[in-house]
Amino acid sequence: MRWTAGSMMRTGGAMPPEPANRVLRFGHVQRMVHRTTASLMLTCLATAACLYLGPLAQVVGRRHLVAAVHEWSGICLPLPTLLGLIHPSFRADLRRLNRFAVYDRQWLRADRRRRTSPQDRPAGKFNAGQKIFAGWIAGAVVIMMFTGLLMWFAGMLPFISRTSAIFVHDLLAWLITAVIIGHIRKAHQDSEARLGMRSGYVSVAWAMRHHSRWQPVREESPHPGRGRPKEQPGDEGVAP
Repeated sequence: MRWTAGSMMRTGGAMPPEPANRVLRFGHVQRMVHRTTASLMLTCLATAACLYLGPLAQVVGRRHLVAAVHEWSGICLPLPTLLGLIHPSFRADLRRLNRFAVYDRQWLRADRRRRTSPQDRPAGKFNAGQKIFAGWIAGAVVIMMFTGLLMWFAGMLPFISRTSAIFVHDLLAWLITAVIIGHIRKAHQDSEARLGMRSGYVSVAWAMRHHSRWQPVREESPHPGRGRPKEQPGDEGVAP
């Protein structure tokens, strides 16, 4: 596997050279989608707490305004992802997240047994835990939107009671809160991963240690229309 600083620069100079000993992990589109989705998710959780917890509701007040912010934040939650689909690099990352490789099972076995060595935890651009988190949170958002709309328009599906929708919505909200806290905790423990989401670049040493099956080296054709770049073995999908 070749790890070459600057190798992700597109031919023709469309992108600036990478910093020394660093590789591009996330482009501008991926970072903006992540930031916008995170902001909307935290807004949903914060406003939900103001609506659900009595003491906090009394301190904040303005219940109708808080409810409106909560509802519209929830409706807008899928929009960053849908807009991101326009960009091919974002679609490529979604394909990676949607594919489980053989080495992902090895990663999960090592995680259960508390093994942390790179040999025990092989991963592509995304490890198995990140793939499970992405799939779970995407499904949870869909269910939250569905139950939220049922609560908002109680007569939309009369055969489903509003009480049932509230129960599922509230229960899933608590689960999402716990999962998001775990996600933030894991990110706090890895400063290099946070730097990759903030600046787009990570060190070659970090990438080799935590994502040994990821192949960031791609050669793009300088002539549009002559085919897509070839996939490197051991990685999922086509890199940005």
